[in-house]
Amino acid sequence: MAVRLWYTLGVTDLSDSWPSTALGLAAALRARELSATEVLERSLHVIERDNPHLAAFVDFDAPRARRAARAADRELGRRAADPPVFLGLPVGIKDHEHARFRRTRVGSAAFTWVASPLDGLVARRCREAGMVCVGKLATSELTILPFIDVGLHPPTRSPVAPARYAGGSSGGSACAVAAGMLPIAPGSDGGGSIRIPAAFCGLVGWKPARGTLPHPYGALDRAEISAIGPIARTVRDAAALADALNGRSLHAGLAHPGSFLAAASDRPAKGLRIGLLTETPLGSVDPQMLAVTRRVAAVLEAMGHHVEDVPAVDGSLEEFIPLMGKMVGDVPVLPWLEGRLQPSTRWMRAQGRGVTRADVMRIREGLERRIVQAFGAMDAWISPTTPVLAPEVGAFAGLGGEATFRRAALIGAFTAPFNVSGQPAVSLPAGLSAEGVPMGVQLVGRPRGDRALWALAAAVEEALKGPEGRARPDR
Repeated sequence: MAVRLWYTLGVTDLSDSWPSTALGLAAALRARELSATEVLERSLHVIERDNPHLAAFVDFDAPRARRAARAADRELGRRAADPPVFLGLPVGIKDHEHARFRRTRVGSAAFTWVASPLDGLVARRCREAGMVCVGKLATSELTILPFIDVGLHPPTRSPVAPARYAGGSSGGSACAVAAGMLPIAPGSDGGGSIRIPAAFCGLVGWKPARGTLPHPYGALDRAEISAIGPIARTVRDAAALADALNGRSLHAGLAHPGSFLAAASDRPAKGLRIGLLTETPLGSVDPQMLAVTRRVAAVLEAMGHHVEDVPAVDGSLEEFIPLMGKMVGDVPVLPWLEGRLQPSTRWMRAQGRGVTRADVMRIREGLERRIVQAFGAMDAWISPTTPVLAPEVGAFAGLGGEATFRRAALIGAFTAPFNVSGQPAVSLPAGLSAEGVPMGVQLVGRPRGDRALWALAAAVEEALKGPEGRARPDR
């Protein structure tokens, strides 16, 4: 594999004459070169054709989406300046977030009866940004597993390697973007749930630092290990959606010096100290993942940064389980529906019994101190996003609840520590394996170092694309 790595998949169903990014499509809509109705119809075509096999969407409402697209077209015709940044672009909402007049199944047979008359924060922010809500996107049950195989619908597959899982828990979001069903999508990340599916589908996935974006899960996630964030084809697309999720929904607001998109347009500082993390106490790392990570590290060195090896993060799965168990165990489930939960979910809920909020904070703060101390004076770390390639569909069949969770936990070995420490982290697409499976590398920033990480990620993306990929079609 050359130093200039494969970067974008080109598996979308967009016309060659259309912009290939969400920002580019948004600019074409504002210029009236395309209509929201045209963009939606292309999305619906791909959904209707490919979703039965890929299972990105758990439901979609074409008539309602068409009405919303027509309303967006009318709005685009009326507004000469400062329309919402993504006005007219289709989007889906992960099925553990509430969206008005839609069910919220949370990937579970125990919640098929739940529906919401109101939007949750993520759906509300997407609508404020002008997006057309097409439907709900697949998630693993109660968002706890890094793959989606819940029995309510077919397994959610990577469009690039359809024999493999798309990852989880935001696997529906990543699958939809990679397949060309959507130009961009929000997700959530409590242990890698944005970064893992982004890596398995060849996309950009960003987890913000603790406190950077609103945290809508306070009642269930007292330790704030979860975060909302974007899944996109490019770093700039991801930054723009992060701005929208943060409430910056006007086009002019994207140029604000405090915006994430502005940060992604900055040049990173020179001569950064970057730690290269390639080991985990949870298991061995696939040689192909090691090779591609070292090659991206070489790109960083060629950019003028200093890269040095760092030891494995000091932490165990046993320390993380009570954090997840408490969060999952606090989800209210009707007693007579507990039996509908998957074995891994029931096992995880049992691990949360007797764990108090004080226990959770003590565990999180202790792990956080160790991880941040290990990070030390480094400006960033680079690691594989996942130690292993995306598992084949059916790889966990027949395992019990505990065995499923423990085997799947290796997938999140490089991502979960930074949910605990609260540091910002982004997965970038970095190549295809010999089997044709996407591989991702993770960049991790200093605590509350989102802006510096956006700048570094954009620079790495540009370096990986090569000179021919540097033109930005988003205007």
